[in-house]
Amino acid sequence: MRIVSLCPSNTELLAYLGLIDQLVGVDQYSDWPEEVKDLPQLGPDLSIDMDHVERLKPDLVLASLSVPGMERNIEELKKRNVPYIVLNPNSLEEIAEDLLKVGGCTNKEEEAKEVVHHYRSILSQFQQLGETISEKPRLYFEWWPKPVFSPGGPNWLTKMSELAGGQNVFSNAEEASVQCTWEDVRVLNPDVVCMAWVGVKEEKMKPEAVRKRPGWEGVKAIQEDRIFVLEESLYCRPSPRLLLGLQKLAYLLHPDIYPEPDENDPLLQKNSERLDRY
Repeated sequence: MRIVSLCPSNTELLAYLGLIDQLVGVDQYSDWPEEVKDLPQLGPDLSIDMDHVERLKPDLVLASLSVPGMERNIEELKKRNVPYIVLNPNSLEEIAEDLLKVGGCTNKEEEAKEVVHHYRSILSQFQQLGETISEKPRLYFEWWPKPVFSPGGPNWLTKMSELAGGQNVFSNAEEASVQCTWEDVRVLNPDVVCMAWVGVKEEKMKPEAVRKRPGWEGVKAIQEDRIFVLEESLYCRPSPRLLLGLQKLAYLLHPDIYPEPDENDPLLQKNSERLDRY
């Protein structure tokens, strides 16, 4: 097949299904795995060059609705009669369902079932460890600083917080993405601040800027110096790579309970090695 991906999380999902060799084009933000950087780039996810997509003659385009404005891509694909499916997962379980969906569209059903089995098994192991923790720190995830955006209840980071032995301060919010103010966060008084600004590399996120916010000197996370700068690619993209982010977050919060993470992706290791650490 000739496959095109229009956002990084879709590209990553294809990698877990062993379909990178069938990719013929990606959006400009797709940067994992490394080999996708050599593929034709089709522009930013909100301004895809649809003429270029059409010239690639794809058998399947993986579109997305993860960012407002992406619906324009879908309208264009429909208008041009380009075959596509839309992925828009919010939860960890919906990511598993999308793996199965893509597997069904690409003759990779068995591979998808195997990946999903191990994916769910690892989540289950974290669930069991998380249930042994009584003192669960309250986490504030910052996706963007001004205006402030943070994940709400339906978002994968709420469940990831739970699996890592913590609690998202916006876990009761009905929206997947919550827009609020610095004052709203100050009142919630989180134990931990997790900086994961969408599309921003870690070296450009400065914890000292968080410490200087008006009134935040009384926030528990500031007083205890618990501001974590996280790799946005492991927390902001709905793909199985979130498992790597989960490993790191769990160890940051509870190093006495969770194993120290390494850079090995548990879903890309041999079957016998996947679960032996948990």
